[in-house]
Amino acid sequence: MKVVLQRVNKASVSINDHLFNKINKGYLLLVGIKDSDSSDDIDYLVRKITNLRIFEDDNGKTNLNLSSVNGEILSISQFTLYANTKHGNRPSFVDAGEPNFASEMYDSFNQKLLDAGNSVKTGQFGADMQIDLQNDGPFTIVFDTENK
Repeated sequence: MKVVLQRVNKASVSINDHLFNKINKGYLLLVGIKDSDSSDDIDYLVRKITNLRIFEDDNGKTNLNLSSVNGEILSISQFTLYANTKHGNRPSFVDAGEPNFASEMYDSFNQKLLDAGNSVKTGQFGADMQIDLQNDGPFTIVFDTENK
């Protein structure tokens, strides 16, 4: 699995020009899944994301995690994280997970984030979505379970 995490002041997702979900301070997650991903990969990412300390404390040090700042998560499925651009100018997405499997994994990932005590909102798997965000920092971290 690959997750691009952006610390945001706010973020929203719209579908067909209608607001679908929004959050204030927290994380925007772009989530890519491939067929060889497992529940162990989900557990690893949930633990890392839940405990990640990238919010500033009173001394300006990044010592606080999401729950310490009452932050929220907006989780967006994004198969394009597995784009292969080695040949030609048109990306191939053959490394992205088969849609039924990826959808189940995405739902499981979001449920486990919720079970870990996070406030989680999502986009709609497979939909054409428009994402608006205000990156805070900017602060962006890439997680790849192939490099735990």
